[in-house]
Amino acid sequence: MSSSPYIQDYYPDDLAWCYGCGRYNEHGHHFKTAWDGEETLTRFTPEPYHIAIPGYVYGGLLASLMDCHSTGSAALAAYRAAGHEPGDAAPVPRFVTAALHVNYLKPTPLGVPLEARGRIKEITARKVVVETTIYAAGQACVTGEAVLVRMPQHMVPPNPPSAGA
Repeated sequence: MSSSPYIQDYYPDDLAWCYGCGRYNEHGHHFKTAWDGEETLTRFTPEPYHIAIPGYVYGGLLASLMDCHSTGSAALAAYRAAGHEPGDAAPVPRFVTAALHVNYLKPTPLGVPLEARGRIKEITARKVVVETTIYAAGQACVTGEAVLVRMPQHMVPPNPPSAGA
């Protein structure tokens, strides 16, 4: 089990709508990322409709998992670098993906829980680089690297949807 709260639970309300990790997107995946020691961890069990071919997960879902796991990992790393942990009163920084490289090592079986484990490779004031491996039943199926940058202010919606939308 992860040893810290999920960072997505602390994203500002106006920035918590992502299809992958937004808590307010009723149709989304609701990926959640936390520290697990010095690694970041997101667990997710694909549904039967996340199919590529019978018995295997659709690759786009795996890329989405890696993407949102990486943005959550970047937020965790930047927050910790600023002296905070999830649950502190300070606002959580939001990151967007500047680059995402995904390597599919082997077909990912459907019907088993997935674990995305990340390692912070680089962190600066503006960007974070995260290396991630996605495991299915203990087997590495996907690896990759993402470059995340702090969300530009112009992307913050002036009139975000309401939580009941």
